[in-house]
Amino acid sequence: MSRTDTLLLLDFDGTVAVGHGPVHAYARAAASSLDPDARRAFLAEATAAVDALGDPAPTGHTAGRAAGRTAGRADARGASADGLLPLDGYDLVRVLAERHGVGPLALSAAYLASRHALGTDDAPVSAPLGLAAVLAEVRTEATVVLATNAPAIRLPETLAALGLAGLLDGVLTEVGKPAGMAAVLDRLGVAPAGPVRALSVGDVWANDLAPVAARGHATALISRRPPPEARPTWTVPDLPALYPALREWVRADGRTAPSQPQPQPARVPARVTTEG
Repeated sequence: MSRTDTLLLLDFDGTVAVGHGPVHAYARAAASSLDPDARRAFLAEATAAVDALGDPAPTGHTAGRAAGRTAGRADARGASADGLLPLDGYDLVRVLAERHGVGPLALSAAYLASRHALGTDDAPVSAPLGLAAVLAEVRTEATVVLATNAPAIRLPETLAALGLAGLLDGVLTEVGKPAGMAAVLDRLGVAPAGPVRALSVGDVWANDLAPVAARGHATALISRRPPPEARPTWTVPDLPALYPALREWVRADGRTAPSQPQPQPARVPARVTTEG
């Protein structure tokens, strides 16, 4: 196999950039549309809920001053109106904000404000420990592409601060996962029968991995409590835990997963989150 027919597809938020700084920034911006009492109540609830998500560890380079972190892991509280649990931290804040009366226009503005703060002291993130070295190693045998639902706002600056500048062969923004992943996979040649074999790595099964698994390719879910519908090739608590399998997969001479069985076909959900 060669670089051109081996693809490593990475998510951004929660995968390459970890930490809840941008989500807290989103909550603070959303709270600004509320009156003082409602603002305090919402921020207290949102801060506690996001902190309860825990923090991936270990981390390396940081963009922005590292914020205090809460150990452990708890369920994201509160289902949305459709009865579904939040997909990620951004989705969790959205659900709580809507309960407190924050409207869609205010939430959209708050999301953009959080992205303008990305990688600053107001929204710090870190790279998983050792990621730059691993990417430099696997890029000799694989093409590495970042695909995110987020806009390009402050993405180059944050990637540089995380020590990842020059280690990605492509950066795709505003992808519109999960539905938009079909166009991305077509563009990159990821079909059920080749010519490119792919490994997609992310923290949201529905957005980052299900569309890739549906085409019969390898997936790695970063989650300490994966959803019951998830069928990834690997499940790991943080990205560094995937490094040995990632190295083996890159060198596997065409096999999807050298240490685990072929993933089962997956149904691609329609739900989407702006984070990714």
